Amino acid sequence: MLFKRGFRNVFIQGIFLLTAKKDVRMVGEAFTLRYIPAREDIDQLGAFEGRGHPQREAIEGCPPGHVLVMDARRDASAATGGDILMTRLMVRGAAGIVTDGGLRDSTTIEKLDFPVYCGARSAPLNLVRHHAIEMNAPIGCGGVAVYPGDVLVGDGEGVVVIPAKLADEVAKEAEAQTQFEDWVEMKVKEGRGIFGLYPPNAETKAEFEAWKSRAK
Repeated sequence: MLFKRGFRNVFIQGIFLLTAKKDVRMVGEAFTLRYIPAREDIDQLGAFEGRGHPQREAIEGCPPGHVLVMDARRDASAATGGDILMTRLMVRGAAGIVTDGGLRDSTTIEKLDFPVYCGARSAPLNLVRHHAIEMNAPIGCGGVAVYPGDVLVGDGEGVVVIPAKLADEVAKEAEAQTQFEDWVEMKVKEGRGIFGLYPPNAETKAEFEAWKSRAK
């Protein structure tokens, strides 16, 4: 659907679904957090004390139903969060989290009933490599531009970023395309060849429409 509209770079690269429940589905608007490289004189343990640290503020500020998306510059050598922060997001009603960095406490996180995507299992705390710098501004995650409010859709295969202005029309068209492809798969299992079926010629389109009318 997005390729038809001229978008070629929408699938976040280098991440995987950490959650053990692989039939999980995720959809929500993006709330973003950006990291820059850590610096030793600034990124000390005391940075987490009190309020004001962007990572902690993002955990408490991500609105319910949104996806927290972290830009860690594809550096998964240190964590961008752990089980306590992921649990807090889940309890607050976030739709999920996506980071192209690492996550620690991964064996605990994977048991959560909550969509979590990351670049790697990584024990070192974020201060080793990352400095959280900015919330809810445009970022890059896994090589894809993500703007606040863009819609992120995730499943067992990965995460796609849909520009906010296109989300409704893409969702509607994608639903129709999914119904057609389910029908095509049924025909292939029956032994039908793909030529004229996928993509469909005029006869196939008419056959599908007739089947759809009978199925109602």
